[in-house]
Amino acid sequence: QVRLVESGGGLVQAGGSLRLSCAASGRTGSPYAMGWFRQAPGKEPGGTREFVGDINWSGSESWYEDSVKGRFTISRDNIKDTVYLQMNILEPEETAFYYCAANADYGGHYQVGKFYEYNYWGQGTQVTVSS
Repeated sequence: QVRLVESGGGLVQAGGSLRLSCAASGRTGSPYAMGWFRQAPGKEPGGTREFVGDINWSGSESWYEDSVKGRFTISRDNIKDTVYLQMNILEPEETAFYYCAANADYGGHYQVGKFYEYNYWGQGTQVTVSS
């Protein structure tokens, strides 16, 4: 089991930045890839979450959804078992709950941008972007 806890959400003005963190605990000794997702308010709980991007175990590769390319950056610190989502030039329509998720199925063979299923999810952190 891998437990994930997101933090860093909050209120920011349009054009501003936030950095989300996702701290992992539990069985973190095995390689796992990480993804970030978001779900806008008003969406059905448990419904489809938008895939924002992902990063492989070593941090050497990452992938981003088109709308966030050049503005969002995913990184990780495996010593701290923490993954980050740096979000710049935020837009009001990006107001959402942001979730991190871990995929432990592929270990070091995980390929970014392949939309794999994720085994473990955090509880989410809310990001509100005001206009």
